[in-house]
Amino acid sequence: MDKKENLFILIGPTAIGKTSLSIDLAKNLNGEIISADSMQIYKYMDIGTAKVTKEEMESIPHYLIDIVYPNEDFTVSDYKKAATKHITEVNNREKLPLVVGGTGLYINSLVYQLNFTQVCPNEEFRKKYEDLADKYGNQYIYDELKKIDLYSSQKISPKDRKRIIRALEIYYETGKTMSEYNKDFRKPVENYNLSMIGLNMDRTLLYNRINQRVDLMIEKGLIDEIKMLLEMGYTKDLVSMQGIGYKEIVYYLQGDISLDKAIELIKKGSRNYAKRQLTWFRRDNRIKWIDVDTFHHIKDISQYITNYVKESISLNN
Repeated sequence: MDKKENLFILIGPTAIGKTSLSIDLAKNLNGEIISADSMQIYKYMDIGTAKVTKEEMESIPHYLIDIVYPNEDFTVSDYKKAATKHITEVNNREKLPLVVGGTGLYINSLVYQLNFTQVCPNEEFRKKYEDLADKYGNQYIYDELKKIDLYSSQKISPKDRKRIIRALEIYYETGKTMSEYNKDFRKPVENYNLSMIGLNMDRTLLYNRINQRVDLMIEKGLIDEIKMLLEMGYTKDLVSMQGIGYKEIVYYLQGDISLDKAIELIKKGSRNYAKRQLTWFRRDNRIKWIDVDTFHHIKDISQYITNYVKESISLNN
């Protein structure tokens, strides 16, 4: 039997402090960081994604950040392929890979057997449905998905053309719906010596942190960042531009809503997203949860997690 690779995963809701904690942990554990954030993959989208800066990295290697342009596709299957490659390479350097982020499907692609990620893209099929959506609108192909796979349609936004087409593609290529494949989410992979930590905190404190982060994004120039993206030709209909913080500011720039309303919607959307993240990850009983607000300092949290990880996957460094 092949030797298992070491893997540490740090998850938690948006704005809880994963970035700074992960860098401290990487220092303690001789690690390198692999992002599991579906928005930080995009170039030019820095402020609205709270992307880690070069200075904040403190010379710790980071992967899967700034790897595609905002108009490029990047699927869960693409993520799994790239992330597993980095996990192996980091292990081969006798370091510990730290997968850090809050995108549930990205994490699940690594720790569960998601067979639908192996369904090969059919470019002819995709072009056909892109053309249909261009001609009749996204709702047209979304309605087709609802007839085929109501459960999956409830999990996908009618505006998310890429995911609608992927769900249809899986059905027409395999005869099985995406929701049928999703039953395999509960089959854990056995490739890794795996340690998983989930961060949590009092909900009111978390929501206050989220609200403060949104205010800081506005101060740092989120509006100018989005103006730049639009001037570069990245349109509001792109999946990347549908991210929380981006779509609301586009509405403001179009004159559809006031800036105060846009900020209010970003805060509300971010709080709801944090709630969904926690609900998603609660289903995995392999995650050890830590209430970060019970510690006095980030160094205390880091030391606690360091000790746990070293023990749970028998690290000797």
